[in-house]
Amino acid sequence: MSRKTDRREFLETSARTGAGLLIVSAAAACARIKPHVGPRRVPPSEKLNVACVAAGGKGGSDAGNCKGENVVALCDADWKRAAKTFKSFPKARTYKDFREMLEKEEKNIDAVTVSTPDHTHTAPAVMAMQMGKHVYVQKPLTRTVWECRVMRETARKYGVATQMGNQGTAHSGLRRAVELLHAGVLGPVHEAHVWTNRPIWPQGMDRPVEIQPIREDLAWEVWLGPAPWRPYNEAYLPFSWRGWVDFGSGALGDMACHTLNMPFWGLKLGYPTSVEAEVPKLYAESFPEWSIIRYEFPAREGLPPVKLTWYDGGKRPSRELFAFEKDEKVPESGALVIGEKGQLYSSGDYGTSYQLLPESRFEGFEGPPETIPRLPGDSESWHVKEWLSACKGGPPAMSNFEYSAFLTEVVVLGNVALRLGKKIEWDAPNMKARNCPEADQLIKPYYPKGWVL
Repeated sequence: MSRKTDRREFLETSARTGAGLLIVSAAAACARIKPHVGPRRVPPSEKLNVACVAAGGKGGSDAGNCKGENVVALCDADWKRAAKTFKSFPKARTYKDFREMLEKEEKNIDAVTVSTPDHTHTAPAVMAMQMGKHVYVQKPLTRTVWECRVMRETARKYGVATQMGNQGTAHSGLRRAVELLHAGVLGPVHEAHVWTNRPIWPQGMDRPVEIQPIREDLAWEVWLGPAPWRPYNEAYLPFSWRGWVDFGSGALGDMACHTLNMPFWGLKLGYPTSVEAEVPKLYAESFPEWSIIRYEFPAREGLPPVKLTWYDGGKRPSRELFAFEKDEKVPESGALVIGEKGQLYSSGDYGTSYQLLPESRFEGFEGPPETIPRLPGDSESWHVKEWLSACKGGPPAMSNFEYSAFLTEVVVLGNVALRLGKKIEWDAPNMKARNCPEADQLIKPYYPKGWVL
């Protein structure tokens, strides 16, 4: 196909001819199946039939974590990147377009993993759920606020087992930290800080002007999915898509579903009332080099209001905030919850280990009894196994869409404030920025013809 082909013309032609791509909206997929079709019941003693949307990069590890089941189909727009995973599952049927895979494999699969770039998380997940398939989706669950609500509501309607890929949620260390916060060990909490060493990919740039030839092993139109059409350039993939606003969610979207997870869950934060971002410069096409984002959460369930600050791009909270009693440095990534009776400090990307500060105050402290179930292991694979167990009738996975869509919505709301360059007053029930009608276009993305959810 010529690089000059108009995107709308391509979509309409493909839909008419049925050649190459199958352009199927999620609504159309829903219309083809019986109302409220539930997932197939698979007993724990049997194996699930799993299909994977994306098989390269993170998609490869997600497929690998399902190797104890039957991985029957693999899909990736970039066959060069997916080649290793294709080889690992020689019996799996391979596709370039998830729509074609889901249509052809609908009767053969029970569960679907989605590990694509952020802009194509929602479409395959919704289509799969409407077919009655269980779904595992990488973080951030979606790129926009509206998509989060669509994901949560669709999972509710079809009764499928879901999980978002923020694997720290499965770790006993994070669950223990949440128990301590729920028990009020720190006393009233008014302040929290979360930070990351991301981005580790390019940000703060304009769109490249060079039009490069598309690799033969890359289905560029499929990779673009519902994003606005643009000419191919190697600046967008395989990993640097995270820095572009049409494809990724920047450092905040990449890491906050990990590092913000513990304070969000432990402090029962809910929806913020306002969000404001500080950046060095705004770019039309990409996220900035760094950002500091300030959320304000109201009082809830007898807990006081909380101010939470996010940092990325080398920015971190001041060391003076920490109740360290030793000569310790602020690490590259972590979270700090500050209460009137002490602090809970977690270093690293996933919130899986923590310290109570100051250490002398908590010496010999045992804490409250466990209230959150533990998994047999703390590795990433157990996060997937928790979902696979839920697919077979076990308890819901901890980061199911009822929770993770809520967390992700709060995360990506920060990008709305970031891209507008102004403080937004958030009306959560109506999904509106009260003071900023121009936020609507960022809250709900435009889906081209053939991609309506």
